[in-house]
Amino acid sequence: MSHGRKISVIGLGYVGLPVATTFAATGADVVAFDIDTRRIDELKAGHDRTGEVEDGDLAAPGLFLTADPADLARADFHIVTVPTPITANRQPDLKPLISASRTVGRQLKKGDIVVYESTVYPGATEDDCVPVLEAESGLKFGSDFTVGYSPERINPGDKEHRFTTITKVVAGSDAPTLEAVAAVYASVVVAGVHKAATIKVAEAAKVIENTQRDLNIALMNELALIFDRLDIRTKDVLSAAGTKWNFLKFTPGLVGGHCIGVDPYYLTAKAETVGYHPQVILAGRRINDNMGSYVAQRLIKLLVQRDHQVRQTRIGILGLTFKENVPDLRNSRVPDIIAELEDYGIEPLVHDAMADAREAVHEYGVTLSELGAFRDLDAVILAVPHKAYLAGGSRAIAGHLKPGGIVIDVKSALDPADLPEGIGYWSL
Repeated sequence: MSHGRKISVIGLGYVGLPVATTFAATGADVVAFDIDTRRIDELKAGHDRTGEVEDGDLAAPGLFLTADPADLARADFHIVTVPTPITANRQPDLKPLISASRTVGRQLKKGDIVVYESTVYPGATEDDCVPVLEAESGLKFGSDFTVGYSPERINPGDKEHRFTTITKVVAGSDAPTLEAVAAVYASVVVAGVHKAATIKVAEAAKVIENTQRDLNIALMNELALIFDRLDIRTKDVLSAAGTKWNFLKFTPGLVGGHCIGVDPYYLTAKAETVGYHPQVILAGRRINDNMGSYVAQRLIKLLVQRDHQVRQTRIGILGLTFKENVPDLRNSRVPDIIAELEDYGIEPLVHDAMADAREAVHEYGVTLSELGAFRDLDAVILAVPHKAYLAGGSRAIAGHLKPGGIVIDVKSALDPADLPEGIGYWSL
């Protein structure tokens, strides 16, 4: 630990907790702060419900878990890792970021550095956060304290690409700060650091990473819409096309979570403030945001074709989280499927092998059912292919159905050839 900095991490979610425990594992003293006292109590008890950190990592001697903002004064290098969601109108919601800046600002001292990891539009760190830090601390930016930006790249549930194994982009408000930020992260990130030219460049780099993925998935989703009308299975087409060396292997599906389904709106909102109305990016967003409704509508058509009385059908949905094998419910698009079915008078059963039942009610008003209730269904939607659902293969999924029922396999995770005779099958 050659950088000589005392570290604090503000926000202990999927991003912040791995950052805090990684630094603490090197012997550094880390103030790990979150406003959620339940979260702090849980972590002090030795367990991370997100599954991103092993229980043993929480026992690092230097890790100080706290919900008291005054404890931040112990540190001089503050890393802000709070969420940056969007509003109901799909505009950037900086309230958590501004609130965190106020909290840090009240404890700021001369010589401190504040580094933001949260995804923002270019300019947010210096234009939106710095004035708050100055106002709360009474200190002068540039002479009394400085800021940096180092965008998070953590992928929930990914055990291969971790905080330490992904190249870390770093930026600083001046040359000495850039070197200090680089030294701190280089002490733990074995993949190395990339020094961005400016903070705005680093902010822009982060937001386009997920915008690019969003657009590639939107293309796959649009192809799936076309191929469905041509009665071609998209997975078969992509398997054939994927034999070419430079074909990008994206797949169709529901696009949710705290990054891909959110970050493009930060860039488009900023673009509009400078007089440019994005077309390609927003077109991709519209396609991806409408896929949940399309899945539900496609199921309704299949039910009608099989002479089911739509309002009397029993439908089960497997999976509510935004992706497989993680408990994260943020910005899941499965509720879009539920809402569309409800418009047809159907109240589907919903089960999730990973999600917290209380969070499901709080976030979406969805009451999770026991898997035992999934019997004699007219249709089952495998919306999120958790390992627990795939363990028994296609026949286990079909086991929830009446004879002649329908399986909707959103991500083509099943082999339709293994389904019992008479079972209907559809996938994106």
